[in-house]
Amino acid sequence: MRGRTDSLIAAAFALGATALFLAMPLAGLRAAGDHEAGADVFDAYCSDCHSVSPKGTNRKGPSLYRVLGRRAGTVPGFDYSQGMAKSGLVWNPQNLNVYLANPRGMFADGKMKKGLPRPEDRANVIAYLANPD
Repeated sequence: MRGRTDSLIAAAFALGATALFLAMPLAGLRAAGDHEAGADVFDAYCSDCHSVSPKGTNRKGPSLYRVLGRRAGTVPGFDYSQGMAKSGLVWNPQNLNVYLANPRGMFADGKMKKGLPRPEDRANVIAYLANPD
């Protein structure tokens, strides 16, 4: 019983932490990231699968050009998981941060397996994706 109680407490804490993070102001997240550092992180960890080209080039993953403000699962020509395609989620810095921390935690059937464990890397990539030009 103790193991189950500990698991429930850990899950409640994780949900509370996520809710607290999601309540952070949008401007606070944007200010936290460094665009140039985000370009470097994107090149190192994301560019094999994703593009930020204005042409909308898909790779193993969909194009992330102007991803903020876009409904998840809607880039033409990319075969999304059912969970993402049907989610109705609109990408913003807060939910993109949660997704990048643990992609399978948000969409269990998602195609992206690895995220960015370091909060500063996520903040920097989000700052870069906010204006990749």
